[in-house]
Amino acid sequence: MFGYTGTILIVNLSSGTIEKVPLPENLARKYLGAMGINTKLLFDHTPAGIDPLSPENVLIFGAGTLVGTLMPTASKSDVSAKSPITGLLGTTSSGYQFGCEMKYAGYDHIVIKGRADKPVYLAIQDDLVEIRDATDLWGKDSWETIDLLEKSWQSEEIQVAVIGQSGENLIRYAGIQNGKYDAWARTGMGAVMGSKLLKAVVVRGKGGVRVADKKAFKEVALQTRQQVIDSPFFEAVSKYGSMAATGVYGKYGALPAKNFQTGFIGDWFETRGFKNIERFSDQKMACSACPIACAHWAIVKEGPYAGLKLKGIEITPIFEVGARLFVHDMDGILKCIETFHRSGIDIVSGSGTIAMLMELYQRGLIDEERIGFPVHWGDVDAICRLIGMISRREGIGDILAEGAKKANIALTGNDDYAITIKGLELLSFDPRSRWSVWTFGVLTSTRGGDNLRTRNPMENLRFPSVPDDYRKEPFGHPEAFYKNMDMPEAVKERIIDGERKTIDIILMEKWSEDLIAIYNSLGICTRPPSLQAQGPSSIARMLQASVGWKIEAEEVMRIGERIWNLQRLYNLREGEKREDSIFPKRFFKEQMPEGPAKGMALDPDEVNRMLDDYYEARGWDRKTGVPGSAKIAELGLEGEWSSIVIP
Repeated sequence: MFGYTGTILIVNLSSGTIEKVPLPENLARKYLGAMGINTKLLFDHTPAGIDPLSPENVLIFGAGTLVGTLMPTASKSDVSAKSPITGLLGTTSSGYQFGCEMKYAGYDHIVIKGRADKPVYLAIQDDLVEIRDATDLWGKDSWETIDLLEKSWQSEEIQVAVIGQSGENLIRYAGIQNGKYDAWARTGMGAVMGSKLLKAVVVRGKGGVRVADKKAFKEVALQTRQQVIDSPFFEAVSKYGSMAATGVYGKYGALPAKNFQTGFIGDWFETRGFKNIERFSDQKMACSACPIACAHWAIVKEGPYAGLKLKGIEITPIFEVGARLFVHDMDGILKCIETFHRSGIDIVSGSGTIAMLMELYQRGLIDEERIGFPVHWGDVDAICRLIGMISRREGIGDILAEGAKKANIALTGNDDYAITIKGLELLSFDPRSRWSVWTFGVLTSTRGGDNLRTRNPMENLRFPSVPDDYRKEPFGHPEAFYKNMDMPEAVKERIIDGERKTIDIILMEKWSEDLIAIYNSLGICTRPPSLQAQGPSSIARMLQASVGWKIEAEEVMRIGERIWNLQRLYNLREGEKREDSIFPKRFFKEQMPEGPAKGMALDPDEVNRMLDDYYEARGWDRKTGVPGSAKIAELGLEGEWSSIVIP
């Protein structure tokens, strides 16, 4: 197969067997790769209702279809399993080099089954695949483990997926570190890996990826590169990375400050905005094949954390640690990030859980004696101490290891201070202050409180967007921008109101979810310069040149819709209900206390109507969100549908 290696590696840790099976071309054509094929493999290889931490769960690594080639931004891989934190679909993506190395070693997907009888790691060197003893690595943090593996392999070129103590101790939101500085962070995949007594997966490959038409592929790759560079957001994102948006969300008062008690921090821009990159970094970093280079290498030069070096000045950890946990200074934020990475804890869920505890302490609902020490907002030492306790399940850390919602209930009898959706801690910014495709997408995401599976390609952060008209989002780009968007004209006319300069949030929601499902299956980046440059027509050309398929834009979007619907079917199979798709109580009951959105709160009736309309737009039952028989037949999911029992 062109574009693919054509092989799925299946490792059973219980029996010790290793099998290499062909990747069926019809499976690739139906689900593309990475997240798409992972979803299908997860659906087929796990029976309904299993315990996510049992040997019956499978852990699946999948490399994107275009990963390992020179297609711009193609570096991402996905890890999937049933989630220990939500009990629903668990899937999470990461860039860097791991997916490329999987392809170079000869594997599109790695399916890990069962449970070892002692700590092990999986060693992959092209055709040679071994299950090796990892007893001496167990108990080490992720960075120490990587150092030891590089020494053992006598190579810094190996790519390592590794868990820290949090994964070993089955913290339900443990991530898997992708090297020292990236991670498959969300939905608790590290806990699944730890439940299998699998410490690491090490990959080294010397092969390559063959494309169907070298000349056409080079032309498409060069054209794509230029389209990315020509994006109106390229310069800002290339210079400041994701931090380019920090000032905007601070300006609109949409920060998750103090566990979403307020969205406004007066000195936010000066202390935690993008200009602070210049104080800590003079070196950019890029994932494989990426012309944007949005990441920054950070060095703390003075103070109590002098000498600390890591890749860490990015919007999500800055929002989570700098706003949600209210750490004031960038060097303290970087110290917390390092501690999260070493222990292998998802920064979003970890910060959300610790912030819940800090608010309980602030309100006198839990005291110092119960915790063991005071936990004031912004206290770096207390935060790092809590991260360690969580990763070891020590003291109150054993309760916090279950996630914000379960911990809140255990500590107070209710979940009033847990900012979660479907049990997953909500990512980064407050919908009361910034209502958009992105924030509504937190509610509709198939993996819970997360906004990285949808994004409006036309989003323009120059405009505030408080939820006065729940259905519309302003954009304000020049007319040529939306006229040139890679979107079928009939679809464009339904979604975009060119005269009023507004987007229909629900219709764009569906479009962007399907499109980003394609992105995450191909392995290309969803940052604005890429997202604004690529659509189904350009993706069809990529696939024609790389894989050799005769494929059109309509089929590309149909694949994305099929992936999204299969994820929905998986969640329904595992017990998801309509009432699980609800914002935290705070966003309805508490008005924003200060800042530009002062007095704002979400209207539950409006949000419910939005959800009804979204279900209808997807061809699902308007009240239950169950896909209709016509949609199932249209997408060819009859077999998957027939295996589901819905009360």
